[in-house]
Amino acid sequence: MIRKSPATLRQLIQEVGTVDAIGIEERVSKYGTRSIKKQAKRAGLKLAISMVDLTTLEGKDTPGKVASLCQKAIRPHDDPELPTTAAVCVYPSMVKYAAACVRGTSVKVASVATAFPSGQLPLKLRLAEVRSAVDAGADEIDMVINRGAFLTGELAMVQDEIAAVRDCCGPCALKVILETSELETYDLIRAASRLAMQVLREGDFIKTSTGKTSSNATLGNNQVMLEAIRDHYFETGISIGMKPAGGIRTAKQALQFLVAVKETLGDAWLTPARYRFGASALLNDLLRQWVKETTGVYQASYTFSESSSAY
Repeated sequence: MIRKSPATLRQLIQEVGTVDAIGIEERVSKYGTRSIKKQAKRAGLKLAISMVDLTTLEGKDTPGKVASLCQKAIRPHDDPELPTTAAVCVYPSMVKYAAACVRGTSVKVASVATAFPSGQLPLKLRLAEVRSAVDAGADEIDMVINRGAFLTGELAMVQDEIAAVRDCCGPCALKVILETSELETYDLIRAASRLAMQVLREGDFIKTSTGKTSSNATLGNNQVMLEAIRDHYFETGISIGMKPAGGIRTAKQALQFLVAVKETLGDAWLTPARYRFGASALLNDLLRQWVKETTGVYQASYTFSESSSAY
């Protein structure tokens, strides 16, 4: 892939450094061996719940469905010890309904924009969509980069577009989706992470995936992006957040991702302000495991209300 890449992309990879893929795979394979039990597991489950962006991104979304999602985000389960989720994430047309439902709570409203999931619209239209979501009450914007432009070496275009979206966001946090499955290699994932972070602000995020491709968040691409965030922080002092999205469905997986964060970036990133899970299907398993840790009994999966589609 690198051999066939445009000269501008090869140069960027050289500047940021190539990734030791074998080393990454060996490191992430060890995260599943960490022993997390009893109180540590309960703390991990609560933390993971507080990091979920509870999401519905379907053509059949309705104000009623969004309202139901918001209620689950505010009160995931009938246990006052449990936190709210970090956010609800919806299409721009549903933002006003979500904002009305979560008003007065700690739950944020996030909205996908910029012609999600493809990003294949003229920039003017993508920016108009961002403005529409912000005006409707979004607190956070999840944008997709132009992967075609990145892979053909039009790096200045990609960076300029991210900067334009950032400016449209105003005070809203921006999450930049790389769509790692389409980038294919760790070298390109690291390079895209670096390119995006150079124009992001403190409190913005980079994100693995739209959740709409066959391959989404993995411990491997999560690790590459965490290390890019670490290096960017050491170089600039700017803290960028991370959001793995798609394919994280079990509490066991979530705890492994949290181990990766702690061992790579430290406790400062173990907060919803710097780490999120874009994985709505995850919430019910986190709740199921919480009840098991609390009562000693596993609940049937149908005990918990169905959340929306995986993201």
